[in-house]
Amino acid sequence: MAKVNDMVRFLNSTGGGRISRIEGNMAYVEDEDGFEQPVLLRECVVVDESKPKKTAYDRPVIPAPSKEEPKPQPKLPPEEETTEGEKLNITLAYEPKEIKHLNTTTFYAYLVNDSNYYLYYTYMTRGDADGEWTTWSHGIVEPNIQILLDEFDSSRLTDMSRVAVQYVAFKQDKTFKLKNPALVEHRLDTTKFYKLHCFHDNEYFDTPVIALDIVRNDVPARMMVIDSADLERAMQEKRRNDRPTRKPVQKHEKERNGIIECDLHIHELLDTTAGLSNKDMLDVQLDKFRKVMDENINTPGARVVFIHGKGEGVLRKALLDELKRRYPHCEAQDASFREYGFGATLVKLRK
Repeated sequence: MAKVNDMVRFLNSTGGGRISRIEGNMAYVEDEDGFEQPVLLRECVVVDESKPKKTAYDRPVIPAPSKEEPKPQPKLPPEEETTEGEKLNITLAYEPKEIKHLNTTTFYAYLVNDSNYYLYYTYMTRGDADGEWTTWSHGIVEPNIQILLDEFDSSRLTDMSRVAVQYVAFKQDKTFKLKNPALVEHRLDTTKFYKLHCFHDNEYFDTPVIALDIVRNDVPARMMVIDSADLERAMQEKRRNDRPTRKPVQKHEKERNGIIECDLHIHELLDTTAGLSNKDMLDVQLDKFRKVMDENINTPGARVVFIHGKGEGVLRKALLDELKRRYPHCEAQDASFREYGFGATLVKLRK
């Protein structure tokens, strides 16, 4: 196993150098120019420096040059450039090692540089609970190349709810059009890593992946990151300014046969759900549930039917938990199947 200060060569590509540091399963190899390159530790082969170096006496005898003129050495072909490659197209992709075993497999993170430019890049992640970022890979990626950034298992997913790529584009030994450097951040729904249908075919990969656009035709992706606390503050501010984000209450609260009905389907509470996570939408639904309960709690004997739909039962469980915690004297049962199907809960209010 390679360790710090070992001289290594790369197993599946040209190059090598001395290992300057090791972080997890990634080794950072420093070449003769002092540039660090991240490489998987298993891709490093230790070079045995204990073998004596050859001296002049060990070198083979080279015959005297013939009188014939030496043939010119063929020049290496220049890097191929395409017209389309003059626009930056950068993709961040996650590929499972074993797509049929998503609960136990490891995942690979790749950066695809589909352009005529070199990229200085930094790849970072962080969790929702922590405001600090962690760098997993940085360096240079060549034109029209995809590189492996990281290998991780499901234990790391909690720290990957947000991912970011920072880059600077340039060309070597030729003139080029200047591209603006950028920092692109995405909110990543890590539950997708456990769902087979969330992995899709992609033009850059032979197997299905989760792909995020970093740049598309020179335009960086700028996905809005919404924090639940920021969302609540924004909603309160809009209410103070008489600009409600919800539809009128009368639309989803009505009384029938002495029973108050409250529809908690998210499309009945908000005009749009653009940019909201599942947690954000659940918080809105629970806020509505508490409001209706508090408005009617002083009416003993009142009955309220909360229509939540069948779904996966997440909202129904959250309602029952709220009842047990905040309204322990109220009773809950399934509402009439004939009128509401399986997707409603009847609450009998008691002060």
